[in-house]
Amino acid sequence: MLKIRKAFVTDNHSPKNPPAASCHSGDTVQFETRDCYDDRLHGDGTVDHPELALENPATGPLYIEEAEPGDVLKVKIERIDLNPTGLMRASTSAGAFNDLVSYRKVRQFDLTDGYVHFNDKLTFPIDTMIGVIGTAPRTDTVMTHTPGAHGGNMDCNKIVAGSTLYLPVNVKGALFSMGDLHALMGDGEVMICGLETGGVVTVTVEVVKGFPMPTPALSCRGKFYSIQSANTLDQASRKASRAMLGFLQQVTDMDVYDCAMLLSLKGDLSVCQIVDPQLTVRMGIDQDILDAYGVVLP
Repeated sequence: MLKIRKAFVTDNHSPKNPPAASCHSGDTVQFETRDCYDDRLHGDGTVDHPELALENPATGPLYIEEAEPGDVLKVKIERIDLNPTGLMRASTSAGAFNDLVSYRKVRQFDLTDGYVHFNDKLTFPIDTMIGVIGTAPRTDTVMTHTPGAHGGNMDCNKIVAGSTLYLPVNVKGALFSMGDLHALMGDGEVMICGLETGGVVTVTVEVVKGFPMPTPALSCRGKFYSIQSANTLDQASRKASRAMLGFLQQVTDMDVYDCAMLLSLKGDLSVCQIVDPQLTVRMGIDQDILDAYGVVLP
């Protein structure tokens, strides 16, 4: 199996990035990732050579031979294996609480038993997600800490093992990369980070042609989501809702009125993150709705 080592990292999604490796549609590939602190932060708060650190480094990019502009890249997340420890660091500059804290407190957690032991009263099962995952934009260079139409730092906590992510192919080969694993993260990522760690992600990549997917999109645990990012939550909410509405119009016989009413009854609009340069929202519907219309996702 092809494995891309964490020596091959980038701090941006760009059509100019040289591939770290190449594969064919249908291949299974492993990505070894650094944490969002570029593996430089320690539990005591010290940082190794902070002047050299990449922000939210992503491993890759991977060139998929059959991928052409206008296609969709289907990414099935087969498995996520974590490092034995993870870190959190409070922010004094961003997030929902930055004005309430005065220093960048760091906490380190042991992850070896599959649980987050928050304190002597609170223990939570690990539910690992991928924060940064995306393809190259068509012409722009977008830093890995920023989400957008290409995916990127969406910080959607539904991007977990067993889920399938659909991303746009904007350039030949797609130039797909990922990083920024979280052992656990709540919707919003309100203190600017989840439980940050690195690890190895195993995915199967497949090129999809001719299917009207509202990328970025995600199939996870019986739901289908559109994921959109914008300068404000209002804009991102509108984009995610309209992306799902447009998809339903294309794959069912419902008109705009019925699609909009359906989403008002059964849509699940949720905030992914509020801490990045663009904010991210997802709109979800039950897979049963697509099943009722015979819609089979690729």
